[in-house]
Amino acid sequence: MKINERLKKIGDLVEANSFCLDVGCDHALLDIYLVKKNKNIRAVASDIAEGPLEQAKKNIKRERLEKEIEVRLGNGLETYTDEIDTIIISGMGGRNIIGICKNKPKVLKKVKALIISPNNYQEDVKRYLCSNGFYIENEEFVKDKRFIYQIIIFKKGKKKYTKKEYFFGPIFLVKKGPLFREYYEREMKTREILISLLPKNYYYKKYITKKEIQMIKNEIED
Repeated sequence: MKINERLKKIGDLVEANSFCLDVGCDHALLDIYLVKKNKNIRAVASDIAEGPLEQAKKNIKRERLEKEIEVRLGNGLETYTDEIDTIIISGMGGRNIIGICKNKPKVLKKVKALIISPNNYQEDVKRYLCSNGFYIENEEFVKDKRFIYQIIIFKKGKKKYTKKEYFFGPIFLVKKGPLFREYYEREMKTREILISLLPKNYYYKKYITKKEIQMIKNEIED
């Protein structure tokens, strides 16, 4: 069964012996990949929509993995049960992910790890989860076709981060590498276009955006 590079990378980052809740599982391709990797992983494939879940059930049955993967219909973390120790959320907007977590704060207190891959507002996700009992254990970039995605692993605990570390990611700042450079070159260009489009009276937004551009330049030209 074919799986895209983003989901494959997420699957490779899940620890052995984990029991995962995949929120917004779509057709359960990640869950199938996880279980077939044979790291003693169990999974709950969860989605708010019945259509994708029906296809997920068919895919799971085709692979004969009904014992290892359970399918649950529900919104966000409503499908969580106590035996689950790892939550995976990918392919959603960052603020949507924060909303999902805010709706079930008790769940955050119970799980040991979150693997999050937001489409945007990554800094907001980091700030929210790090102010609610987690620290950033790892960060990875993955390129899937022409898009570059961030994958962030949060573990239980506390760490303090600087503004720059929240903006770039504390692990990314240490690792850097070609995808770091490519990703933030794109971010810099996006901000340059934004400045050119902002109305003249948006002084503060322009000021903040220019500061971010300079911050990016300092890191990618280092």
